[in-house]
Amino acid sequence: MAKLTGKACWRCRVNSMTMSNLIATMGQVVRYGVVGVLNNLLGYLIYLFVTWLWLEPIVAVSLMYPIGAVTAYFGHAKYTFGYLGRTSQGIFRYIIAHLTGFGVNVALLFVLSDLLGYPHQLVQAVAIVTVAGILYLLFRYFVFAHPSQSL
Repeated sequence: MAKLTGKACWRCRVNSMTMSNLIATMGQVVRYGVVGVLNNLLGYLIYLFVTWLWLEPIVAVSLMYPIGAVTAYFGHAKYTFGYLGRTSQGIFRYIIAHLTGFGVNVALLFVLSDLLGYPHQLVQAVAIVTVAGILYLLFRYFVFAHPSQSL
C-alpha cells in the first residue's frame, strides 16, 4: 500500500507541475495577445489607410511590417516572455523570426490576393492571425527561450 501511495503522490506532483506550467503558459499567451493585438490593430488601421490612399498592398506591408516588429520587440522581450538573455542575441533571433513571419505574410498576400483574387483586406487580416501564431512559437522556443526550452 505504501508503494501505491508513493506513486499517487508522485502523480500529484507531476499533475501539479503540469497545471502550473499550463497556467504560466496561458498567462504568457494572454500577454502575447495584449501586445500583439495593440500593435497589430494600429498597424492594420495604418495599412488600410495607406492602401486606400495610394500604396499597393505588398509595398504597404513591406513598410509597415518592420515598424510593427520594432515596436513589439520591447513589449514581448520584457512583458510577454521576461527575457533575461543578452539583448544582441535576442535581437538577432528576433530578426530571423520576423523575416520568417514577413515571408509568410507576403506569400499569403501574393498567392491569395494577387493570384487567386481574394480581397487584400481580408487576406491581410488572415495573415496577421497566421503570422501571430507562427511568431509566438518562434519567440517562445527560439528568440526568448529560457535555457530549458531552447531549440
